[in-house]
Amino acid sequence: MKRILAVVLAVVFIGMSAAAIAGEKAPAKVETLARTELVNLSVDPVIVSAVKAENAKGKSMAAIQEMDKKWTATPGVVDFMKAIMENECGLHLRQFQRSHKYIAEIFVMDNQGANVCMTDKTSDYWQGDEDKFKNSYNGGQGGIFIGEVEFDESTQTYVSQVSVPVMDGETVIGAITFGIDVEGF
Repeated sequence: MKRILAVVLAVVFIGMSAAAIAGEKAPAKVETLARTELVNLSVDPVIVSAVKAENAKGKSMAAIQEMDKKWTATPGVVDFMKAIMENECGLHLRQFQRSHKYIAEIFVMDNQGANVCMTDKTSDYWQGDEDKFKNSYNGGQGGIFIGEVEFDESTQTYVSQVSVPVMDGETVIGAITFGIDVEGF
């Protein structure tokens, strides 16, 4: 009986600790990471090339929103999602992620907030209406966004999303978001 009580208390304590994390400001070391190593990826040639190519397609907002509906209605990972995960940029992101175990996910967006490449399936295709895109793309002005700690359903971890602009020289052409696992960092 004591053993069962100890297990129950441990589970309750862990649950309370995790709940206390959600909604908190990201740790200072996440901000330091954002302003140093992560911002350096904003000019990575593979990422810049992928975003430029996607922007050149000139997709309409109607087409993006139609894909977003299809994306959110589709369970699992299917071919049109795999194409974004397995393109050159997606594989490049996955390689970076493997060498940084505290990164739960990475995804890159074009100048409208649509996914260009990613390491894992995102909950939706269009990020353009979300703070992570709005504040990092910033109407073409760029910026660094560090979100509060939240439970991420897609990665099943407590993350702070960090977003930085993708830069082609001095021009902001998109954004990149990193889900930083605050418990594993």
